[in-house]
Amino acid sequence: MFSIISNSTKYKNQRVAMFIDVQNLYHSARALYQKRVNFKELLETAVGDRQLIRAFAYVVRTKTGEERPFFDALTKLGIEIRVKDLQEYYGGMKKADWDVGIAVDAIKTAEIVDTIILASGDGDYIPLVEYLKNQGRRVEVMAFGRSTSSKLRESADEFVDLDENTKKFLLKA
Repeated sequence: MFSIISNSTKYKNQRVAMFIDVQNLYHSARALYQKRVNFKELLETAVGDRQLIRAFAYVVRTKTGEERPFFDALTKLGIEIRVKDLQEYYGGMKKADWDVGIAVDAIKTAEIVDTIILASGDGDYIPLVEYLKNQGRRVEVMAFGRSTSSKLRESADEFVDLDENTKKFLLKA
């Protein structure tokens, strides 16, 4: 007799990598609660007793550089920073989209981990989640449920709704 080990199981020796879409979480926390995300709690909750291999935060740098102390704080938590400059277009539109960068890094890192944790509610990541699961990886999504794509929630092996414990995951603005 044998048993099949489910891909939806968390275990102590599990190797995890975390990918944090900082802009997505920042804007959700601000819009829903007028607060900031507690990235230390986010990382600790995500990893739990498992083995963290790598954690990445995808951030945007402005011309003023006012975000530097925030970047330093993430680095002190052991999170690797991926920085993109804010693009300003004629007419005042601003953009700094990390979707492709996060997807590429997750696919490359999937070779050395058992679980990918995506901290974002962006439905654009559904194809990434499906691809990673088809590669035999467990995929967990952490985000504010009220601003998360319902299809993204459904496609993940596990969804952690940050709305359910705002005292833990939010800081004063």
